[in-house]
Amino acid sequence: MPGRRRTPVRLIVPTHRHERRLWQQGIERVLGVDEVGVAPTSGAVVAAAVLMPTSSRRIKGVRDSKTLSPQQRERLAVLIRRSAVAVGVGAASVAEIDRLNIYHATHLAMIRAIRRIPGHDHVLVDGRRIVGFEEHVGPYTAIVDGDAVCYSISCASIVAKVVRDRMMTKLARRYPQYGWEHNAGYATADHRDALRLHGATPFHRRSFAPVQEALMGIQQSVVFDWEEEVAT
Repeated sequence: MPGRRRTPVRLIVPTHRHERRLWQQGIERVLGVDEVGVAPTSGAVVAAAVLMPTSSRRIKGVRDSKTLSPQQRERLAVLIRRSAVAVGVGAASVAEIDRLNIYHATHLAMIRAIRRIPGHDHVLVDGRRIVGFEEHVGPYTAIVDGDAVCYSISCASIVAKVVRDRMMTKLARRYPQYGWEHNAGYATADHRDALRLHGATPFHRRSFAPVQEALMGIQQSVVFDWEEEVAT
């Protein structure tokens, strides 16, 4: 029986539709904003804001950063920075993530990125409406799956991903046991194994369950070893 032909996956190509709606109203300085690093168990959360000129053409290949290879993202990030009027990057540290929680720390990173581009008129942000966001950044529109459908947000997602991956690769040189250069801090099997074996670094998010579980396992192992030593 002949095998079925696989239907090719159709990649979504982002458009200027959301930006153009604002440009036609005379709102020209429109920022696309996105973040990366919400789910990993280590490292900062990073956001980028990108201001593209109203006359800009789409850079071929720009789309949701998650659908691109590291090499594609690196190449496109250079082209985006060349084409953009301005690019702002902001981050929230591991300490801020543990103190504020990841939800609020992510919004803090976004606000910091946006504030690096003064004089914007409107913000397009990936995701759902954010409580209290407008008082920090001014008028904004939340777009579900914005990193896939909105061009300037796609650009921001690529810039943010490249910046964060570089940060994690640099940290991996200091802490080579955790494989951050390839897992970017996500709780992959090799990362979890390293956590159980070596414990947490100052760059691990102790408020995250995988880190807590690994540390608890280490603590229990120490207790059991001590009890065995006393018993002998």
